[in-house]
Amino acid sequence: MEGLHEAFAELIGEVGAFVWGPPMLIFLVGTGFWLTLALRGVQFRKLWYSLYLAFVKRKEDTDEPGDITHFQALMTALSATVGTGNIAGVATAIAAGGPGALFWMWVTGLVGMATKYSEAVLAVKYREKDEKGEMCGGPMYYISKGLGWKWLGALFAVFAAVASFGIGSMVQSNSVADAIHATFNVPTYATGIVLMVFTAAVILGGIKNIGRVTGTLVPVMIVFYMGGALIILILNIAAIPAALVLIVKQAFNPTAASGGFLGASVMLAIRMGVSRGVFSNESGLGSAPIAAAAAQTDCPVTQALVSMTQTFIDTIIVCTMTGLVLILTGVWNSGDTGARLTHSAFQLGFPGGGYVVAIGLVLFAYSTILGWSYYGEKSIEYLLGLKAVVPFRIVFTMSVGVGAVAKLDLVWSLSDTFNGLMAIPNLIGLVFLSPVIVKETRDYFVTKTQDDRILDSED
Repeated sequence: MEGLHEAFAELIGEVGAFVWGPPMLIFLVGTGFWLTLALRGVQFRKLWYSLYLAFVKRKEDTDEPGDITHFQALMTALSATVGTGNIAGVATAIAAGGPGALFWMWVTGLVGMATKYSEAVLAVKYREKDEKGEMCGGPMYYISKGLGWKWLGALFAVFAAVASFGIGSMVQSNSVADAIHATFNVPTYATGIVLMVFTAAVILGGIKNIGRVTGTLVPVMIVFYMGGALIILILNIAAIPAALVLIVKQAFNPTAASGGFLGASVMLAIRMGVSRGVFSNESGLGSAPIAAAAAQTDCPVTQALVSMTQTFIDTIIVCTMTGLVLILTGVWNSGDTGARLTHSAFQLGFPGGGYVVAIGLVLFAYSTILGWSYYGEKSIEYLLGLKAVVPFRIVFTMSVGVGAVAKLDLVWSLSDTFNGLMAIPNLIGLVFLSPVIVKETRDYFVTKTQDDRILDSED
């Protein structure tokens, strides 16, 4: 039996390595570049406007169809993406690829904003109401309705449902339990029970409850973590220009071995930066548009502009701050990796900094559980109907407790593989439906320009 388990684990590892190999990374980033060109750099031209839409509540938003506000939809998506990738993923990328890996995370994030924008346009355009009157949308809907390929939409839903139990549940609760045990010596089973209770209290109430909780929790946890990072940046402010030069320089030049760092080629820096960047912001994986479809809006482009700020916040702001802390404190070449490396950097940065990382990991992982519970729920609903939603919520909650106490080597491999498999049908949908995205965008801004001119003339 043990031999069978090892053989299966090896097989999953090989499949995962193929799924996340160079062809997939090229497909992900290449799609982002294509959409950036097709949309004439909408993520750069309309960034400030999108931030306004995301963070300034407008009265008319609450009168439009949908389940949650623009802001709550953004926070629900952020709850699933701002997670361990921002703490452990950045550290893993720099520990393996050198400081230059952060530059390639930026590239991935910037083109990923166009991908995230496009996903949300399609999610809102092709969404539909279920029997309870709640919105349902995401890749499974825009692939099946926009392209007519129901089999491919169903395949995405299967991948997302399986991934939700791994990367969205068991892996996260395991990370929380380990962090709390290491920092506060709390038994992992106790953490699992508490997490189950808190998860059930939120997700059993559906998307409106999830939206309200994430709308409060996510801003607090991001500000808390960024506050700790900002202290270190301010204390080392004179060294920031040199750190930025190092990042750009080593993005195009091999990184020499130093300390516990074995050195890295340019290709390794690119591969680590791109893969960890995608893992962090999930642009192209197809998860975030499921939350975007629930937003209160009758205009796909409005929510799409809000959605693309998610990648900006996740990668360009939070990941950058983590990366700079690692470089400024000098621990990036110590030989450590993952969350332990980030913990060392914060601990060295200021007294008690390690607690910021430990608490941040807990909050980030818990919020990821909430966001992914919704992704999994909507995927199951698409496959099995509304009757399967409550059973899914119960099983998902139980998986949180199991994950806290179980050994998850195989679960890690499975979840990572299915997380990557989600991208394949989603990217196919984005490429073939790109004319729809371009048309929706053009029509929106032409109408908006005309409306602005009429208002100006009336003034």
